[in-house]
Amino acid sequence: MSGVPVVRLPAPYAAPGRRAIQVTVVAAAGFYLFRYGLDRPVAATYALFAAVALGGLARIPGTGRQRAAVVLRLIPVGWLLVIVGTWLSVRTWSAVTGMLVVGFLLAFSAVGGPRPAGAAPGLQLLYILPSFPPYDPARLGDRLVGTTTGMALLVLAEALLFPEPAPPPYRERAAHAAAVAARCTTLLAAPPYSLSRSEGRSAREAGRRLRSLTVPEADRPAGPGVRERALSHTGLATRALLSRLPRLTALPEGGAPPDAAVTAVLDAVARLAGATAACLRGGASPLAEYRELAAVRAVLSARSATPPGESNTPAPDVLRRHAAVLEVADAALAMGAAADLAVHGRRARAVGPPERFWYAAARAPALWWHRVRGHAGRRSVFFQNAVRIALALTAARLVAGVDTLPHGFWAMLATLTLTRTTMDETWTTIRAALAGTLAGALVTGGTLALVGPHTGVYAVLLPLWMLFAFTVGPVKGVGWAQGLFTVLVALVFAQLAPPTWRLAEVRLLDVLVGSAIGAVFGLLAWPRGAHDELRFAAAELLRRAAEIVVATSASVARRGPVPVPAGMPGHRSLQHAVILAESAYGQFQSEPTPFGGRGRGPALPGVDWQAALMAGHHTLWGSERLLEPPCTGLGPAAATVSALGDRVAGRMLLLSAALDPGGDTPAAPVPRLARTLAGADAEPPGAPRLYYATVSWLDSLMADLSRVARGGPPPPH
Repeated sequence: MSGVPVVRLPAPYAAPGRRAIQVTVVAAAGFYLFRYGLDRPVAATYALFAAVALGGLARIPGTGRQRAAVVLRLIPVGWLLVIVGTWLSVRTWSAVTGMLVVGFLLAFSAVGGPRPAGAAPGLQLLYILPSFPPYDPARLGDRLVGTTTGMALLVLAEALLFPEPAPPPYRERAAHAAAVAARCTTLLAAPPYSLSRSEGRSAREAGRRLRSLTVPEADRPAGPGVRERALSHTGLATRALLSRLPRLTALPEGGAPPDAAVTAVLDAVARLAGATAACLRGGASPLAEYRELAAVRAVLSARSATPPGESNTPAPDVLRRHAAVLEVADAALAMGAAADLAVHGRRARAVGPPERFWYAAARAPALWWHRVRGHAGRRSVFFQNAVRIALALTAARLVAGVDTLPHGFWAMLATLTLTRTTMDETWTTIRAALAGTLAGALVTGGTLALVGPHTGVYAVLLPLWMLFAFTVGPVKGVGWAQGLFTVLVALVFAQLAPPTWRLAEVRLLDVLVGSAIGAVFGLLAWPRGAHDELRFAAAELLRRAAEIVVATSASVARRGPVPVPAGMPGHRSLQHAVILAESAYGQFQSEPTPFGGRGRGPALPGVDWQAALMAGHHTLWGSERLLEPPCTGLGPAAATVSALGDRVAGRMLLLSAALDPGGDTPAAPVPRLARTLAGADAEPPGAPRLYYATVSWLDSLMADLSRVARGGPPPPH
């Protein structure tokens, strides 16, 4: 006996189909409960649109349970938006002012990470709906009840319907990478003191899996809190450790085995890496291993800092290896302290240097303020996006209020959903949306004319059409989505008021007005999106890094002991430049290319932007490490280090000028730089360990810079 055949959706429709079932079940349940069960049409409207806003329009990343937790925390926010929108709708000017302020704040909340950014469009819709007439505070209770019901049902649907397997969290990725680092370091501390090809590939793969682009949005440690910052710091430190371990294989000591001090440091690094992996998986603080590594590192540092000329001064190749081993130890110490902070918060016991872990003792409001202040400027893509969408929504609300646009809510919804971060993308989206809306309006007009006032027919069609729209729209694109949504809203409003075919005409007019407003502000407000800002931010990052390289090289090159103040001047400027470049890079990844060559300069498809970001991080970390007291100076090797530092800084400025040329600077392709620093293998007589540590840092920066350009011309001699 054959069973009932199982209908399987094609792969592209599977995930949208599951999502469509969740939204349809929630929206239909809330709408029908209040519309037909309790005869409260206002509550029915708000229940439906709360589900559509946070289930369909919002793009909250993560699994169903993760999204459910986010929506649950947003219920009080939804109450506040409905209350404020209701009371400010009393006058057009108050509604317009409220739209400007609330629209900006909701869009700017994206600085808090992927989840606030994904929820922002849905929250915008929750505010837009009550901000339109009629001004009816007496119905505020129904509005709140409907909103609460829709959001609560969505929480249940997200948590219970179609449970999804959770991907490995970032902590587990970092723990795996730390375990790989422990295994690699153990191999380097024992004969034959090298890594096999498979181990090298394993280290590179573990480091690659910590890159933000390989991590699902919901699991990226992008929030402003202590634990999120510390987890991000853990990932960076672990990547730095994994990238430095293979270099030890290429630094033999003339065939002789490493001395006891080097072996002790590597053994301690392996133990700390293993303890860090256990800590990230819920274990205890790696305090004992952290202290052990700090102690043996100090021994090796003191041994390699023996003044030149003494009988026990190590040979140059030994000093070079000591410098590389000390870099590994520093990366491991940063990894251990950051992991302890990420797991245990302010109860962490392995406390790193306050200059590097400045956020460890800061309270949540201070950290949020630091994040907001860092992006409160026109160079931040978060600020640009917030200004663009707030001005567009404000203009749409003004037009709807002054011209008494019928169903002006739809015009604002069109502005919200069709405005993109680049003018090219906005125009492409609008053309498709208008074509789809026109087709949807024709279907709507025909449906309303045929069915007439028979509300039961619309009640039957609504869930079926909603399921179809939310399944097909995300796959087919914005044209299909707008056309299907045009029919959907007509089916909703036909059950709330006597329908007429002119509803289709009004919908088309509103979408036309909303899209025109979105196009205007897409043209006027940073029409190139993140592309121009990424060029500027990367160029500014390299300029700041060049300043740090020159200042650090000059500081360590002085003859004799050098008093170094805590925290190099300029570090804060470079940190801010890194923050802006990272946010611009994150948005750049979501924007289509090419842009047709408009803007400050041509498109640069061959640039590895993440290599520029890594150069900024390595500049900060290396400078902080080299300037830790006591800074003993370089003696006769000072001139060599100064020249090498100037050379690296010059390459940074060369790349900076190519990425973002000034008004009177001729545009040039991004040059391809050599991977190694010429002169880095020199061994000046009597050079101390600090010389080799500085040269190793400069050489690693050249490796970063060489990856920025892929296929560009070589630099002029």
